[in-house]
Amino acid sequence: MVDPAERRYLEDEDSSLMKTIKGATTGLVAGTVWGTVVATWYDVPRVERNVALPGLIRTFKMMGNHGLTFAAIGGVYIGVEQLVQNFRMKRDLVNGAVGGFVAGATILGYKGRSISTALSAGSALAFTSAVLDFGGQTIKHDTGKEYAAYTVKKRPSTDA
Repeated sequence: MVDPAERRYLEDEDSSLMKTIKGATTGLVAGTVWGTVVATWYDVPRVERNVALPGLIRTFKMMGNHGLTFAAIGGVYIGVEQLVQNFRMKRDLVNGAVGGFVAGATILGYKGRSISTALSAGSALAFTSAVLDFGGQTIKHDTGKEYAAYTVKKRPSTDA
């Protein structure tokens, strides 16, 4: 497991644009996998003998739809989070909450075509992001000490 201080250092190596691209790509991959799972759950139309194309096309459409939706959410979330972080010059859970709200409200609100869906989706993603960020952030002041899970002292040998 990576130390939180080391993780922050590694995260700073990427530019905001690179983080946004990585978020969108991760969303695309995760959404495509999820779309495959969802396509197997839905009732695919019965395929004619020797004609597999209709079911395959429907599966690919679901994979693409979910993949693009997850990619858009990931890209908007990370992009807005980085924008807010650079604007505020702070790295805290507010950045992720704002990114989550904007991503949920714009992408899922657009797909749902209603303001109430946009507000509830944005609020749900903002809350989820804030809870996850709160759980992953360290609140204590870093003293620079590292604590190992094991001891470096040699134990006395029991062979006598």
